Amino acid sequence: MKIVVPGDYLSDDVRKAGEGTYIEGGKVYSLLYGIADLDKRVRVIPLEGKYIPREGDWIIGTVVEITFANWVLDINSPYIGLLHVSEYPKKIEFGDMEKVFSIGDSLIARIKVITPSMKVMLALKEGEERPLKGGRLVEISHTKVPRLIGRKGSMITMIQRETGCSVFVGQNGRVWIKGPSRWVSLVADIVRLIEKEAHTSGLTDKVLKIIRERKERK
Repeated sequence: MKIVVPGDYLSDDVRKAGEGTYIEGGKVYSLLYGIADLDKRVRVIPLEGKYIPREGDWIIGTVVEITFANWVLDINSPYIGLLHVSEYPKKIEFGDMEKVFSIGDSLIARIKVITPSMKVMLALKEGEERPLKGGRLVEISHTKVPRLIGRKGSMITMIQRETGCSVFVGQNGRVWIKGPSRWVSLVADIVRLIEKEAHTSGLTDKVLKIIRERKERK
């Protein structure tokens, strides 16, 4: 057994592909962070359940509390995220913090620093210094994020191109979908389908077929 990360090559024998893997180009790859078991079947046993923050990750967080100098965010992790008021591009007085981000707002952020005591300090995405509005938030297992994105972004690029939707995939398993309402619902269903069938082969072709069949009905 060995520790693997998403996208690691595991085998040429697609018949052995099991849990925690996906097939692409006739080869088996790891779908998640975990321990590879290459004995009778090829499978990956996850090392973690909830998302464990890593510096540099882009995530979607939801404000759950406002303190003297921080917005406190749920980041779908055992640890909370802290967005300091100084990270906002304009000067804000404490009493006005709720006017910028209020409790219940979701936003895109980058994990800037993780302290030894596991304080997760966040920074804002440039141009996204406002709450996410006018779209839909979908939550999936963070271990399935690599499959949703695809190798070199192939899956998510295809979905956006074919539907005209903008899709932001947070490494913490939260996905923001924005676009024409008739397509947002379909993309949300597709995201859940990919989570459910992440280990299967031919998934990109299956998703493309679903989208094009919808187009033909319009």
